[in-house]
Amino acid sequence: MASLTYQDVAEHNTKKDLYVVIHDKIYDITKFVDEHPGGEEVLLDVAGQDATEAFEDVGHSDEARETLEQLKIGTLKRNPGDPKPKTPAPGAVAPQANTSTAGFGTALYAILLVGGLLGYFGYQYLQQQQAAQSA
Repeated sequence: MASLTYQDVAEHNTKKDLYVVIHDKIYDITKFVDEHPGGEEVLLDVAGQDATEAFEDVGHSDEARETLEQLKIGTLKRNPGDPKPKTPAPGAVAPQANTSTAGFGTALYAILLVGGLLGYFGYQYLQQQQAAQSA
């Protein structure tokens, strides 16, 4: 496996010669450009760059990650002044989600539904009462 710098990777930024960095590993995705389900444009946007954030934001499947591993050609050799990774390494623990108010929206819908039903049946009852008095 080769150890390349950002400068080395940056030189591979065309459809016919395309490298990306994901989690400090370098992948030659040239052969995969035409097969990529998201289209070639998204790959060309990160050609020769750190694509970690773009890759993780999409939420790729396990199959996609296996395909990526087959395209691995080396690791990134960081030099002083290189950009820092924007996302934590794979396997890092994500921050705890705030779920304390998650049930509030559901309860509000339930209250609105019950109120709507009460209003509807109350209206129907009053209509029947009015019709009975008129007859």
